[in-house]
Amino acid sequence: MKKLLPKIVITIVLLFCFSATAQRNPFKNLSEKDGKIGIGTTIPDELLTVKGKIHTQEVLVDLDGAVAPDYVFETYYNGFSEMMPNYSLISLEDLEAFLKENNHLPNVPSAETMETEGISLKEMNLLLLQKIEELTLYTLQQQKEIDALKEKTSEK
Repeated sequence: MKKLLPKIVITIVLLFCFSATAQRNPFKNLSEKDGKIGIGTTIPDELLTVKGKIHTQEVLVDLDGAVAPDYVFETYYNGFSEMMPNYSLISLEDLEAFLKENNHLPNVPSAETMETEGISLKEMNLLLLQKIEELTLYTLQQQKEIDALKEKTSEK
Protein backbone atom coordinates (compact mmCIF):
# COMPACT_ATOMS: atom_id res chain seq x y z
CA MET A 1 0.00 0.00 0.00
CA LYS A 2 2.89 2.37 0.82
CA LYS A 3 4.27 1.85 -2.71
CA LEU A 4 0.87 2.35 -4.31
CA LEU A 5 -0.06 5.57 -2.49
CA PRO A 6 2.58 7.81 -4.17
CA LYS A 7 1.47 6.54 -7.60
CA ILE A 8 -2.17 7.34 -6.80
CA VAL A 9 -1.24 10.82 -5.58
CA ILE A 10 0.83 11.50 -8.70
CA THR A 11 -2.01 10.28 -10.91
CA ILE A 12 -4.53 12.52 -9.12
CA VAL A 13 -2.22 15.54 -9.40
CA LEU A 14 -1.65 14.90 -13.12
CA LEU A 15 -5.38 14.48 -13.77
CA PHE A 16 -6.09 17.69 -11.88
CA CYS A 17 -3.43 19.60 -13.88
CA PHE A 18 -4.78 18.37 -17.20
CA SER A 19 -8.39 19.14 -16.30
CA ALA A 20 -7.47 22.58 -14.92
CA THR A 21 -5.59 23.42 -18.12
CA ALA A 22 -8.50 22.22 -20.25
CA GLN A 23 -10.91 24.37 -18.23
CA ARG A 24 -8.77 27.49 -18.68
CA ASN A 25 -8.69 27.19 -22.48
CA PRO A 26 -11.60 25.08 -23.67
CA PHE A 27 -11.38 26.50 -27.23
CA LYS A 28 -8.06 25.48 -28.75
CA ASN A 29 -8.54 27.66 -31.86
CA LEU A 30 -9.54 30.85 -29.99
CA SER A 31 -7.01 33.61 -29.32
CA GLU A 32 -6.93 37.21 -28.14
CA LYS A 33 -4.40 39.92 -28.95
CA ASP A 34 -4.68 43.65 -28.19
CA GLY A 35 -8.41 43.34 -27.50
CA LYS A 36 -9.04 41.57 -30.82
CA ILE A 37 -10.43 38.04 -30.96
CA GLY A 38 -9.13 35.46 -33.39
CA ILE A 39 -10.80 32.19 -34.32
CA GLY A 40 -8.51 29.91 -36.28
CA THR A 41 -5.72 32.49 -36.12
CA THR A 42 -3.29 33.74 -33.52
CA ILE A 43 -2.96 37.16 -35.18
CA PRO A 44 -6.42 38.77 -35.41
CA ASP A 45 -6.34 41.99 -37.45
CA GLU A 46 -9.90 43.16 -36.72
CA LEU A 47 -12.20 43.15 -33.70
CA LEU A 48 -13.15 39.61 -34.76
CA THR A 49 -11.04 37.68 -37.26
CA VAL A 50 -12.14 34.25 -38.40
CA LYS A 51 -9.87 32.14 -40.59
CA GLY A 52 -12.23 29.47 -41.86
CA LYS A 53 -15.89 28.93 -42.69
CA ILE A 54 -18.74 30.52 -40.73
CA HIS A 55 -22.13 28.82 -40.56
CA THR A 56 -25.02 31.07 -39.64
CA GLN A 57 -28.67 31.51 -40.43
CA GLU A 58 -28.53 35.24 -41.00
CA VAL A 59 -26.17 38.20 -41.16
CA LEU A 60 -27.43 41.71 -40.49
CA VAL A 61 -25.26 44.47 -41.97
CA ASP A 62 -25.87 48.08 -40.97
CA LEU A 63 -25.61 50.58 -43.83
CA ASP A 64 -23.89 53.08 -41.49
CA GLY A 65 -23.12 55.88 -43.95
CA ALA A 66 -23.56 53.87 -47.14
CA VAL A 67 -26.18 54.94 -49.68
CA ALA A 68 -28.71 52.43 -50.99
CA PRO A 69 -28.88 52.64 -54.80
CA ASP A 70 -32.34 54.19 -55.14
CA TYR A 71 -30.37 56.99 -56.81
CA VAL A 72 -30.27 54.88 -60.00
CA PHE A 73 -34.03 55.19 -60.56
CA GLU A 74 -34.19 58.69 -59.08
CA THR A 75 -31.58 59.92 -61.58
CA TYR A 76 -33.23 58.12 -64.50
CA TYR A 77 -36.77 59.36 -63.85
CA ASN A 78 -36.02 62.78 -62.33
CA GLY A 79 -32.80 63.63 -64.16
CA PHE A 80 -30.96 64.16 -60.85
CA SER A 81 -30.39 62.46 -57.52
CA GLU A 82 -29.87 64.31 -54.26
CA MET A 83 -28.58 61.08 -52.70
CA MET A 84 -25.84 60.66 -55.33
CA PRO A 85 -25.49 63.82 -57.46
CA ASN A 86 -22.55 62.47 -59.50
CA TYR A 87 -24.30 59.29 -60.62
CA SER A 88 -25.33 58.81 -64.24
CA LEU A 89 -26.40 55.72 -66.15
CA ILE A 90 -23.90 55.12 -68.94
CA SER A 91 -25.07 54.19 -72.41
CA LEU A 92 -24.89 50.57 -73.54
CA GLU A 93 -22.26 51.60 -76.09
CA ASP A 94 -20.05 53.15 -73.38
CA LEU A 95 -20.65 50.13 -71.17
CA GLU A 96 -19.52 47.76 -73.93
CA ALA A 97 -16.38 49.84 -74.55
CA PHE A 98 -15.57 49.77 -70.81
CA LEU A 99 -16.09 46.00 -70.68
CA LYS A 100 -13.84 45.39 -73.69
CA GLU A 101 -11.06 47.46 -72.13
CA ASN A 102 -11.34 46.38 -68.47
CA ASN A 103 -13.06 42.96 -68.46
CA HIS A 104 -15.26 43.92 -65.50
CA LEU A 105 -18.23 46.18 -64.80
CA PRO A 106 -17.68 49.87 -64.03
CA ASN A 107 -17.20 50.56 -60.28
CA VAL A 108 -16.88 46.83 -59.61
CA PRO A 109 -13.40 45.77 -58.47
CA SER A 110 -11.46 43.52 -60.82
CA ALA A 111 -10.85 39.87 -59.95
CA GLU A 112 -7.23 40.72 -59.16
CA THR A 113 -8.27 43.48 -56.74
CA MET A 114 -10.78 41.18 -55.06
CA GLU A 115 -8.13 38.47 -54.65
CA THR A 116 -5.57 40.81 -53.09
CA GLU A 117 -7.86 43.09 -51.04
CA GLY A 118 -10.93 40.92 -50.43
CA ILE A 119 -14.43 42.40 -50.60
CA SER A 120 -16.72 44.18 -48.20
CA LEU A 121 -20.08 42.41 -48.19
CA LYS A 122 -21.92 45.67 -47.52
CA GLU A 123 -20.24 47.51 -50.39
CA MET A 124 -20.49 44.56 -52.78
CA ASN A 125 -24.18 43.93 -52.07
CA LEU A 126 -25.00 47.61 -52.63
CA LEU A 127 -22.94 47.61 -55.81
CA LEU A 128 -24.67 44.48 -57.10
CA LEU A 129 -28.06 46.03 -56.34
CA GLN A 130 -26.99 49.12 -58.30
CA LYS A 131 -26.06 46.90 -61.25
CA ILE A 132 -29.42 45.08 -61.04
CA GLU A 133 -31.25 48.41 -61.08
CA GLU A 134 -29.17 49.51 -64.08
CA LEU A 135 -29.97 46.24 -65.87
CA THR A 136 -33.67 46.84 -65.14
CA LEU A 137 -33.47 50.26 -66.81
CA TYR A 138 -31.57 48.86 -69.82
CA THR A 139 -34.25 46.16 -70.15
CA LEU A 140 -37.06 48.73 -69.99
CA GLN A 141 -35.31 50.84 -72.65
CA GLN A 142 -34.88 47.80 -74.89
CA GLN A 143 -38.52 46.80 -74.42
CA LYS A 144 -39.64 50.26 -75.52
CA GLU A 145 -37.46 49.91 -78.64
CA ILE A 146 -38.90 46.43 -79.33
CA ASP A 147 -42.46 47.71 -78.90
CA ALA A 148 -41.76 50.63 -81.27
CA LEU A 149 -40.31 48.25 -83.88
CA LYS A 150 -43.32 45.93 -83.51
CA GLU A 151 -45.62 48.85 -84.04
CA LYS A 152 -43.70 49.97 -87.13
CA THR A 153 -43.73 46.49 -88.68
CA SER A 154 -47.42 45.95 -87.97
CA GLU A 155 -48.29 49.22 -89.74
CA LYS A 156 -46.75 48.05 -93.02
